[in-house]
Amino acid sequence: MKPWLFLLPALAIYIMTIVLPGLYTLYLSFFKWNGVAPQKKFVGLSNYINLFTKDKTFLLALRNNVFWTVASMVIMIGLGLMLAVILNRSLKGRVFFRGVFYFPYVLSNVVVALIWGWLFHPTMGLINSILGKLGLESLQHAWLSEPKTALSAVFIAATWQGVGMPMILFLAGLQSISKESYEAAVIDGAKPYQMFWYLTIPMLSETFIIVFATTMIASMKVYDIIYAMTGGGPAESTQVLSSWMYYQTFKFANVGIGSAISWVMVLITMMFIVPYVSYMTKNSHVDS
Repeated sequence: MKPWLFLLPALAIYIMTIVLPGLYTLYLSFFKWNGVAPQKKFVGLSNYINLFTKDKTFLLALRNNVFWTVASMVIMIGLGLMLAVILNRSLKGRVFFRGVFYFPYVLSNVVVALIWGWLFHPTMGLINSILGKLGLESLQHAWLSEPKTALSAVFIAATWQGVGMPMILFLAGLQSISKESYEAAVIDGAKPYQMFWYLTIPMLSETFIIVFATTMIASMKVYDIIYAMTGGGPAESTQVLSSWMYYQTFKFANVGIGSAISWVMVLITMMFIVPYVSYMTKNSHVDS
């Protein structure tokens, strides 16, 4: 009973701020409501059905979220691991470079959006200026104004900002691995890539759980940097589920549809997070 007494304050806050609002949002997703009218019209699963059958922007936003999530898993986590491995070595100035790569993470997304908005500016931006001086005018673009390049441009900005977090987590994991393990591997004749694949990666399994889960959640709820850089445009090409949920709820006053989008996000996230974390946790227990 005593453990529950200690948990009760935090549990009460969690229920009041997460569970109850979430359940109320689920309730609203079965209604047609503008957020103001005293009456709500019950429509059952119509909001969910219409999202997947009639709302082309929702399907585009879902596809963009898939792109963002896969790219984050491959590029952001890959870069974070690579930087962590490099900066875990006895290099001169490694503490300085750790700070350099982590610093963008502490900036607000709006500040990052402003910085990269200037860099991507079609006429005065640094990126197009460098391409012009290198004689690569054919590669110049109005990066944030062209549907084909806008989402990738925003993702580059988000990667610059976010790569510091997986780097720090992987660094912490790497520093928990004993040097004796690597010394034993060297004595056994293991090559560097073999030590990385068969020693470093398995020893980082618990860190991968944390990094994977946090990256997945962040990818599904990405919103502010996209809204600040493109507002979901051009031609809705950078809409993601979070931004489309905002537009439906607050701009178009479709509270039921916005609530349905939020629960689609929850279900998609849980569909990937729960099996992965369960599998990795079981494996870590077996290995220990």
